[in-house]
Amino acid sequence: MSPISVTGSGHDEQAKDARDPTRYGERVSYSIEQTADRAGAAVDSVDRLARLGIVEPDPEGRFSPADVRLIQVVHSLERAGLPLEGLATLVQARVFSLDFIEAAGSRVFAPLTDVTFADLGERTGIPVDLLLVLREAVGGPRPDPQERVREDELSVSALVELQHGLGFRPQAIEQALRVYGESLRRIAETEAEWWRTEVQQPMLAGGAAEGDIGRFAAEHSPKLSAASDQAILTIYHAQQALAWLTNIASGIAGALEQAGLHTRPEVAPAMCFLDITGYTRLTHEQGDRAAAELAERLRRIVERTSVEHGGRPVKWLGDGVMVYFPDPGAGVVAALEMISAISAAGLLKAHVGLHAGSVVFQEGDYYGQTVNVASRIGDYARPGEVLVSQEVVNHADRSLVRFREIGPVELKGVAEAVVLYAAEPATESR
Repeated sequence: MSPISVTGSGHDEQAKDARDPTRYGERVSYSIEQTADRAGAAVDSVDRLARLGIVEPDPEGRFSPADVRLIQVVHSLERAGLPLEGLATLVQARVFSLDFIEAAGSRVFAPLTDVTFADLGERTGIPVDLLLVLREAVGGPRPDPQERVREDELSVSALVELQHGLGFRPQAIEQALRVYGESLRRIAETEAEWWRTEVQQPMLAGGAAEGDIGRFAAEHSPKLSAASDQAILTIYHAQQALAWLTNIASGIAGALEQAGLHTRPEVAPAMCFLDITGYTRLTHEQGDRAAAELAERLRRIVERTSVEHGGRPVKWLGDGVMVYFPDPGAGVVAALEMISAISAAGLLKAHVGLHAGSVVFQEGDYYGQTVNVASRIGDYARPGEVLVSQEVVNHADRSLVRFREIGPVELKGVAEAVVLYAAEPATESR
C-alpha cells in the first residue's frame, strides 16, 4: 500500500505547496477558511491577526502558505503569554521583523492536513497507537486518534508504512522514532543555542535592535538551514556506514562459519563508566559555566580515545559517561589512556569501572546486569584508578596492560562479591 495522499477540503497537492509556493506557474493562495483550517486556528483568529496587521491578505482576501506558517508561530507565541497587540505594534513600527518565518519557515513549520491519525491507520494498515508516536517523537503531547496529521508527520509515516509492510515489529519502529526524535531534538537545541550566543547576543551587544536581528535572520537563515540539512544528512550517512559495516561483517562471518571457513571468537562486550571526582564541588565553587567547559573538554577526550579503540560513548551522565566497547581488552587500554589524557589536560581526577558480559541494546542505549555491575565498579574506584572485573582481565592484552588483584568486593546492588583488579599500563615503571 502506497503512502496516503492528502485530498479533500481544498488540500489537493498542498503537501507540495507548503514546500513549493508555486504550482503550475501560479501563486498558491487560500481563502480565510482554508488558511484557518491548515493553521489549526479559528477563522475569527485569522481575521483578528489580519486586522492587527500581523498577516496581510492579498487584494482578494486570500492568504499564502507563508501566512499559514506565520499564524502557527503567532499562536504559539500567544499561548506562551505574549500579547498579540504588543507584537503587532512592534511589527508595524518595524522594531521587530517576522520575515525570517517566510524566508526559512517552510522547512520547519508544517500545516495540518485533512487526514486524522485514525484515517491514516485505516488506509495504511498501521496500528493507530504506533502512528500517534509520530507526534510524541518530536516532543508533542500524545494526540487523540481523531486529531489531524501534520504534513511533516505524513512524510514520516511513509517510512513507518514501509517498515510495517516489511514485517518490522511495532516496538522496533517506535524505538527508532523515539531515538530519531531525541537525537534530533539535541541537534535543534544546539543550533538554537549557537544562534543565540553567536548571532543574537553579539548583535545586541553591538547596539543592534531586535528588528535588525530579524532582518539578519531573514537573509541568512535560509542558507544556514540548507547547509545544516546537508551537513546533518551527510554525517548521518557516515554513521550509517559504520553501523552497516558491523552488520555486513557479522553476516559474512556467519556465512563463513556455516561453510566451515572461519570461526568467530566468542567475546562479550564491555561497558565502561568514567566519572569525574569533584565535579559537583567545582560547579559550586566556579559556577555552571566552568563546569560546562570542563564537560566539553572531557567529551572531546572521551570521544576521541574511545573511537580510536573501537568503542563509542553511549550517554553522558552529568559528571561522567558510559562507553561501549565490543572488545573488553581494547576498552581497558582506552580507559587508561582517557585517565592519562584527563590528568595531562589539567582536569579533575577521573575514575573508571569496566565489566564485560551480555547486554541488551534498546533505543540507542544498553541495559542489563553487565551495565549495572560496571557502574558499581566505577563507583568503587578511587580517583585516578581503573578497576575491572575478571571478565575483562580474561580478554586483555598483557603486553599492554598489567593487573593488580584487589580481591572480592561487595558492591552495592550486586548480589555476589565481584573480584576486582586495578589496571595499569604494562610499560609503566613498577
